[in-house]
Amino acid sequence: KYQKSIRMPNIKMFFKSNKTEIKKEDSSKTQDLAIITQMNQEFATSLDLNETLQTALEVIIKRLNAQAANIFLIEDKKQVFQCIASKYQSYLDEYEIPLTQGVMGKAVLQKKCIRVGDVRKDVREIAEFYFDLDNKTNFTTYSVLCSPLIAANECIGVIHCLNKKTNTKLFEEGDRQLLETLSAPAALAIRNAKMAKELIEKNRMQKEIEIVGEIQKSLLSKNKNENFPIAGINIPAKVVSGDFYNFSELGDGRYGFGVADVSGKGIKSSLLMSKASSLYRCLSKTIFSAADLLNLLNKEICETAARGMFVTMLIGIYDSVKKELLLANAGHEPPLIYSKDGKFTNFTEAGPPLGIMPKINYKEASIKFADSSMYIFTDGITEIKDPSGEMLGAEGFQDYIVKYKDKHNNVRLKIIVEDIIKSGKIQKDDLTIVVIDSLK
Repeated sequence: KYQKSIRMPNIKMFFKSNKTEIKKEDSSKTQDLAIITQMNQEFATSLDLNETLQTALEVIIKRLNAQAANIFLIEDKKQVFQCIASKYQSYLDEYEIPLTQGVMGKAVLQKKCIRVGDVRKDVREIAEFYFDLDNKTNFTTYSVLCSPLIAANECIGVIHCLNKKTNTKLFEEGDRQLLETLSAPAALAIRNAKMAKELIEKNRMQKEIEIVGEIQKSLLSKNKNENFPIAGINIPAKVVSGDFYNFSELGDGRYGFGVADVSGKGIKSSLLMSKASSLYRCLSKTIFSAADLLNLLNKEICETAARGMFVTMLIGIYDSVKKELLLANAGHEPPLIYSKDGKFTNFTEAGPPLGIMPKINYKEASIKFADSSMYIFTDGITEIKDPSGEMLGAEGFQDYIVKYKDKHNNVRLKIIVEDIIKSGKIQKDDLTIVVIDSLK
């Protein structure tokens, strides 16, 4: 009886204590589940990256009772960590940390949350890393938690917590497990917000490109419906074009025209083309020598063109009274001249493209031009291919010229381009044609 009276209370006390611990554990899990649910709800309402980051840090600092926390994202090109959000630790945005360095590097490499219980007792290179970082940021690190941010099996960065706000200032194993749990929804939210930001940036850039495209179109001459000897057409392969044409009436029966093509593709080419076209539009109003105009354009483009970029350009003046053409060519495709007797000839004289050498004296030539049409075009026409890979070429282009020779010049160019594309040819470059018809 005496032994029973001793043992029974101990057994009751054991079960009572165990139940208390289970209740505390259940309560903690319920609390953490509520926090994760709250995080997911808050993240779902915002695709703003900065707002998402600040929300994540506030929730994590409060739950872990941490002194400071930071989020570092991986910059793939430089292979470094960049701090993009920080709470209660300054100056981190001034530093880029190599992916292989410190506890952050180890967390990413091992793809698990790492705890450094006491930095001062850590004999590895991790301790030296924090001492160095503390000196730079005017902060004192005692204990560290670092969890990788993994979303869709991709590590995009780390969450970094410093110093627990207790007497010891040291994180425990339970804190590590908790941060590992909390980092999962945070990683997903950050990835979604980052993708949203990139999409917004891409849309913004696309709108800016479209504006550049509209500006370029405004620099092209407008075709005239009346009996005007010159017409042009430009169909960009993308939103912006590396091709340009312009024509204008100079008075006394003279008409000036220019066609150009910039090497390469994309924004850089379109910007150079915008410069070349603006210079031509301005200078062609006062300089009536094709050679002098090319010389001046070449000098200006050589001063600012990026290395390896150049412009091919053909400039001319049509004198309807003298029935002649004055032409100068800077590396452009030889134009096709189609006479009314059905014969094709080329103007083949040419100097180097603009932007290669600053000191070049371009030559101009005068040719008779009556009862004929001259077609100036870019290589997007002759190099356009059918599905089997065969290029149209100059001879193929001639077939379309003959086919629609009786159409008005403005309508003629539209039909030629439409027919080329409808025939199954695949456009990969800008298509540009300018035609000059001799007046009766």
